[in-house]
Amino acid sequence: MIAAILLIFVIGYLIGYLAHRKAEVASPGCASAVSTNGDDEIIIQTETVSTLDWSDITGLFKSKLTKDSIEKSLSEFSSDSHQAGSPGDEALGNKVLKRFKDYGMNSWTDEHFVKVQNSPLSGANRVTFRNKTYAESGFLSYSALGSAQGAILYAYYGEMDDLRRLEDLNVNAAGRVLLVRAGKISFAEKVANAASVNASAVLIYLDPADYTLDRDTDLFGHVHLGCGDPYTPGFPSFNHTQFPPVKSSGLPSIPAQTIRASTAATIMGKMGGRDPPRGWADGGLQMYKLGGEDDVASVEVNNVLIEKKIHNVFGVIKGFIDADRYVVIGAQRDAWGPGYAKSTVGTSLLVELARTFTEMINKDGFKPRRSIVFASWSAGEYGAVGATEWLEGYLNSLNMKAFSYISLDGTVRGFNFKASASPMMYDLIQSTLKEVSISRWNSFLCNIYSQVAGSSWEMAVMDPIRMADSAYPFQTFSGIPSVTFRLTSDKEYPFLGTHLDTKMNLENKIFRIGPLVKTAGEIAGQMALRLVHDHLLRLNVEKYSNIIRAQVAQINKEMKFQNWLMSAMGSYSRASRKLTMLIQNSDLQDSEQCRIINDRIMGVEKDLLSPYVSPRESPFRHILLGSGSHTVGALLSHLAAIKEGSASADIDLLKNQFALTTWTIQSCANALAGNVWEMDNQI
Repeated sequence: MIAAILLIFVIGYLIGYLAHRKAEVASPGCASAVSTNGDDEIIIQTETVSTLDWSDITGLFKSKLTKDSIEKSLSEFSSDSHQAGSPGDEALGNKVLKRFKDYGMNSWTDEHFVKVQNSPLSGANRVTFRNKTYAESGFLSYSALGSAQGAILYAYYGEMDDLRRLEDLNVNAAGRVLLVRAGKISFAEKVANAASVNASAVLIYLDPADYTLDRDTDLFGHVHLGCGDPYTPGFPSFNHTQFPPVKSSGLPSIPAQTIRASTAATIMGKMGGRDPPRGWADGGLQMYKLGGEDDVASVEVNNVLIEKKIHNVFGVIKGFIDADRYVVIGAQRDAWGPGYAKSTVGTSLLVELARTFTEMINKDGFKPRRSIVFASWSAGEYGAVGATEWLEGYLNSLNMKAFSYISLDGTVRGFNFKASASPMMYDLIQSTLKEVSISRWNSFLCNIYSQVAGSSWEMAVMDPIRMADSAYPFQTFSGIPSVTFRLTSDKEYPFLGTHLDTKMNLENKIFRIGPLVKTAGEIAGQMALRLVHDHLLRLNVEKYSNIIRAQVAQINKEMKFQNWLMSAMGSYSRASRKLTMLIQNSDLQDSEQCRIINDRIMGVEKDLLSPYVSPRESPFRHILLGSGSHTVGALLSHLAAIKEGSASADIDLLKNQFALTTWTIQSCANALAGNVWEMDNQI
């Protein structure tokens, strides 16, 4: 009897032990579903997250993202003609869609009907100077139409500092046709600056000192100071949209035209007036003059406004835990000409990353916690039109679901790493650079971070995110932490915006394309993998504390009643520190706690979008990185105008700006703190 009792006890103990062990194995980060069969028997289906550690994942990823496969994709997606909405653009889009379907991804397209300006029916706009007319085949989309006259004035790069320099020399730019060099700032910013000083028109050329190209090279671009279709600002250009008679405030009021370097040299050689300021004559033309009052030119722009149907193409890899949270990886598909560096490289990387990730999931057991959306955009050359229209159309759907955007546009142009990004992504970028190597001219592999390591690595690598960056609307319109990066050289890649952006010219610049494209793919891929693999999002909310503190310090120098803003800054700093401490002490196996923390992290960028301005009138609502009167930068400019006694200064408007900025920061701090009883609201 004793033996029988012991035997029963041992058997019961073993059964209990094995059952408990099975539960323990299944519990870490698992997703379960309950269903019934025909006999009402309950079946519990359990799906565990990948047990691969980070080194396993990165090793798999790098081994599957091969140069041979990349080069095949580069060949497949190379095209001499794929302007937005053209048959070539649509053919490339269909190729991308087929690839996504071949990989077994859920894929779809959406179409938009957008208005764009193309070159005139005659094929050229015209510039007349000293009784000679120059027909220019290049053009700037969204320019004001018609003719404008005025004496030509050389204004260097057309930056505001350049125009102030002319003002200091008592040179009046009003009514003048400004002749400016391409580079440093976007075409749209040059034209907006010229319009702000009442210039009559703008001519932009490629100076041989900056761009070693044939002097008869035509230049293309756009001058909309914004993103998306400027004739549907703030809302999407779907076929069923009722278009109201409204235009973007970023459309220019004066004509703008690109001219060949040979045309600029001829015009400059016949100009009079005084010599330009020191440094302005360091270009590649034979001579430089500011221009006299009798150097009158006529600019005639006859671009044609047309409606085009464009397609964005999407594929998704669904996550195994938080499938409704996703990172978006996107690439522009169209180009003015071949667009090899601008769009072919990015499109090829997009499909290669999709292939690599799906293989890791299907063959090697990798199971991302969150989803990855792959997007191929059209009409990027007109100002991120396809991407912006998608954001406008699905803004509410993306809210608190899309937690990051990674742009692949123009990623390979040299060997030096540069990036523009949300400050919250700086730590992710830094850790990624430590794990990726680059092959230089001598084929020697060296770690990217070792080239920029030091206390000032951010100054060496990070540039401010600008309106010309393809990630800009994601960051400043939708409040999605975003990054755009590039492997570049000390001198800017000269072929963008021309028909010379070809494979041959890129090879002449960097010698071996494949290895560098693989490096760019590893950077983008490892950032995405880190974001979908970790329990907690690798986004540092404390980074904004330093930025807010620096901005407040500038305001403190000018204002006496800044203690409200100081209080809001303190609230944000405390809330971000508390969240960081919570992250350090959190239980990663507590999926509910992880999701709550991630939601608080995701909300920061969205809470920095000003709720006090209309997305239609001021689409880029981010108060720190956006554009408009609601930004901290605009507040600082207004303070400077008041200090200088400018006629445009308005103290009541300043107080309004100050109050709304303060409360936007305080509201962001309140949301970051979490529950209402945890808010530090002593303001």
